Amino acid sequence: MPVWGETNNEHKAPEETPDKNSVLTGFSGGMFLHAGYAFAESPDALFRNGSLSSVKNVMNLPSDGITLGLGGALRTHLIDHIHLGLEGGVSQMPLMKSGSNIRTAFGGVICDWYFTIGKVRPFVGGLVGGGANKRLFVPDAQNVVESDSLSYNASYTKTPFFLLDPYIGIEIKLGGHANLVFKLDYMLPFGDSTKGISSHLVTWSNFISPSGPRLYVGIMFGKYKK
Repeated sequence: MPVWGETNNEHKAPEETPDKNSVLTGFSGGMFLHAGYAFAESPDALFRNGSLSSVKNVMNLPSDGITLGLGGALRTHLIDHIHLGLEGGVSQMPLMKSGSNIRTAFGGVICDWYFTIGKVRPFVGGLVGGGANKRLFVPDAQNVVESDSLSYNASYTKTPFFLLDPYIGIEIKLGGHANLVFKLDYMLPFGDSTKGISSHLVTWSNFISPSGPRLYVGIMFGKYKK
């Protein structure tokens, strides 16, 4: 029996102890497939090389196309609301039947904010990084080079760029340690707009092409708090 005036400590709720893992709440990694649409304001801006000046029917060359590719990501989950990690991938845009194509390699740091509703986790964020466009132009029968002084008609240029890549997406819990991910991004590359045309100094503030949206579908595996 408690004595009059004394506090009965037996029924006092235990004090909550801080969660040692309250900052780091998980980690995940996985692979993506993606498809999208990339475009430029003109064929010259797309292929980015001076040899097009001697090509017939330049304006009939493509200035846009479908991109296909794959990539991967590694993420840490912070305070159960922030993803912070690394992501990279490769996209390829086939152009014409001659074998011309634009191959884009990219990578960088990703950061996004998310919240959880049952088995669904929407998120919004972006990637900051860089990469390079490798542009191969092979003229077909309709666009042969007019000059007889050129013995090889194909051309190849490589354009490095700084990349801003905003995105939105959603994760769906599949069970165990796997989540299905859908993501939509929009590539915004910046670099030297004269690369492959002249020897001017690089001006990284110029917006370059191709750019455009891409849809990702992938599987992420890891440790999730929820």
